[in-house]
Amino acid sequence: MLIGVPKEIKTNENRVALVPAGAEALIAEGHKVFVEKGAGLGSGFADAEYKAVGARILPTADQVWQKAEMIMKVKEPIKSEWPKIKEDQVLFTYFHYAADRALTLAMKKTKSVSIAYETVELPSGELPLLTPMSEVAGRMAIQEGAKYLEKFFGGRGVLLGGVPGVPPAEVLVLGGGVVGTHAAKMAAGLGAHVTIMDVSLHRLRELSDFMPANCDVIYSNRQNILERLPKTDLLVGGVLLPGAKAPSLVTRSDLKLMQDGSVIVDVAVDQGGCVETIKPTTHQDPIYVVEGVIHYAVANMPGAVPRTSTLALTNATLPYAIQLANKGWRQACKDDHALALGVNMVGGKIVYPAVAEAFRMKCEELEPYLQ
Repeated sequence: MLIGVPKEIKTNENRVALVPAGAEALIAEGHKVFVEKGAGLGSGFADAEYKAVGARILPTADQVWQKAEMIMKVKEPIKSEWPKIKEDQVLFTYFHYAADRALTLAMKKTKSVSIAYETVELPSGELPLLTPMSEVAGRMAIQEGAKYLEKFFGGRGVLLGGVPGVPPAEVLVLGGGVVGTHAAKMAAGLGAHVTIMDVSLHRLRELSDFMPANCDVIYSNRQNILERLPKTDLLVGGVLLPGAKAPSLVTRSDLKLMQDGSVIVDVAVDQGGCVETIKPTTHQDPIYVVEGVIHYAVANMPGAVPRTSTLALTNATLPYAIQLANKGWRQACKDDHALALGVNMVGGKIVYPAVAEAFRMKCEELEPYLQ
């Protein structure tokens, strides 16, 4: 198979979809890998490293898109990339369709094959290609939240861990999945008092067993959230419904309960966010203020630590990429149900229910397209 790796062009996105070691593994399986010039530089991988393992460096993105049967990316194609996509071309990347109607309509028109990292799902319910970036984003949420709590950045001037004689900050984490767990661990490790909420009693019991003493686990409902907002210094949104839009758990009017200079970091912004007032921002312009509350909503948070993020992501995606390349996407999905759940769109038809539901569009069965 001909595999293309274009440079990411979303604002401040420095990750790359394939590291040289991954290119080497694909080439060893008999495939050809085309990498756009400079694609790996943001993550610290020089063109020479790709050349050394047998990948071919192409000078422009257009050439990569034109040659490749399968495109490997990190972020969803942005508007300038849509015309480059070919019919039946396989795109293996994050899409987060349910939060982006324009992207959904554009990709339908291309009649390409969309295989979304975020909806590949194991029988256990684990999302193996979302997990590594959720781990990074969860940890970064506390790092960024602590920064914007500083007075210099407009925050309340609160130190997460406090000091002897002064109480620590109050951190509220909505969602006990991968993002929430890593955020809670980081915040608790810095000495903050953490409350983590989830609607799964099973998950709350699990969290109770291993979270430290300065972390409380509470069932998530409207009343419990509202009770804690007035004393919350940092709120982290980590709610995820695979492939679907996140529910709004905190409304605009709820923000009036929070103190001026408190901070919201909504990692769920990729899926529409779990705070009503959230909207995507960039690393260049990461925050805005609503009702006195600082909102941080960078949609590609792991892009700020691209070396770590790229290595973590490609460790997870490469085995699936090899399956797709070796067998073709149809056979690979027949053989691996988890990978089949990653298929969101084929030939202009939506085949993932949560995406169709988000826009009240028709959802087709995937099975006929695997024949």
